[in-house]
Amino acid sequence: MKILLVDDETAILETLEILFRGEGYEVSVADSGPKALAALEDERPDIVLTDIRMPGAGGLDVLSQARAVDPEMPVILMTAQASLQSAVRAVNEGAYYYLQKPFANDELLAICRRAAEARALKVENKRLKKEIHKRTNIGSTRPIGVAARFVEVLELAETIAATDSTVLISGESGTGKEVVARYLHQLSDRSEAAFFSINCGALPEGLLESELFGHVKGSFTGAVKDKDGLLVAAAGGTFFLDEIGEMSPSTQVKLLRAIQEREVIPVGATKAVPVEVRIVAATNRDLEEEITRGAFRSDLYYRLNVIQLHLPPLRERREDVPLLCSYFLDRLAAKDGGRRVSLSEDALEVLTRYDWPGNVRELENALERAAVLSPGDVIASGALPDRVRETARPRIVAEASPPNPTMEVVERAYIQWVLEAEGGNKTRAAEVLGIDPSTLYRKLNRYGIDE
Repeated sequence: MKILLVDDETAILETLEILFRGEGYEVSVADSGPKALAALEDERPDIVLTDIRMPGAGGLDVLSQARAVDPEMPVILMTAQASLQSAVRAVNEGAYYYLQKPFANDELLAICRRAAEARALKVENKRLKKEIHKRTNIGSTRPIGVAARFVEVLELAETIAATDSTVLISGESGTGKEVVARYLHQLSDRSEAAFFSINCGALPEGLLESELFGHVKGSFTGAVKDKDGLLVAAAGGTFFLDEIGEMSPSTQVKLLRAIQEREVIPVGATKAVPVEVRIVAATNRDLEEEITRGAFRSDLYYRLNVIQLHLPPLRERREDVPLLCSYFLDRLAAKDGGRRVSLSEDALEVLTRYDWPGNVRELENALERAAVLSPGDVIASGALPDRVRETARPRIVAEASPPNPTMEVVERAYIQWVLEAEGGNKTRAAEVLGIDPSTLYRKLNRYGIDE
């Protein structure tokens, strides 16, 4: 427990310092009001014990500044010239206790212990209220899904949310990478600060650098004034870099430096600007293969891939399709002024069977189209897009057939088949598969495929 002792009488200050150090307190001292005001900002004590009458700045000035620095900081005022008027003013301005000199040491220590307990209780109540508020809102903002692989991702996100670790979210386009990034931000201690996002593939290289790192006046045509980059603007919050695999090599170098050094150099500037932000990146590419091709820096990859969240495609979480349909139709109803449509059984069956190459985003668009085209309150299968109806044909399988294989199972089987067809020649097999031999060796090792 840290206490700040303030008194312009050196003898009293030394006595109090010995007393509180003997009780195990971490003690800071100030022999004047102005020094106490500076110490409040620098030391951030848990308790303040201050004399009222001091030249320059008195105890009430210290009280006012302490309340501004931390409203929960208890301030105990002491004086040799007590008056009812000063006592009332002190209490009205938020003093924890008004103590008249001389006083017994035991009395002072007891008051300080109660002040410390009161502070701890207030801080804990504030933390619990914040946690309760956060948790009561999770249900409405938690990404939708009950599929085991998707729930595992959400549980991992909930586990790491409170840390400042950099996160890499991988998955096909439309799987909800930004939704999960926002969920991470909402659960984090940064939730009250800003969430910024940028699509690295949507901007030309020069413009992307200017947006990320900022620029100074005159650094390029059109730079008519200094501008902070988004990484600086997002201070204290979360910055989401979508499609990080689209970033040019030169911008990758600058981003790597920003992550490592926690600072950026605006375009055209010579002086670095500090950055305090959590980085969450996302990609629909295999960045390890991009590294092999020389398109992505390995050092940046390892900086980003501290914790990886891989979102499964919608075809691997078909049980979530009805839940997502219900959610999107509810949202459409709210947007369209209350017109609520539902899905017929055959339409829901078609939607569940379809593989959704565009994932959740494609499902949302298909539902909106079907809702607009349906004259009544029920969406029939005929209102669904042709590609959905034509490709979502029933699977012809025996009752004893296993569940649909995952993409990993399919890829492993296909690699084995190609290897056998090429007589075990890995170089030719890699050519047929359209991948580098090094990538093939990595996949062989990953899937445990023997020669």
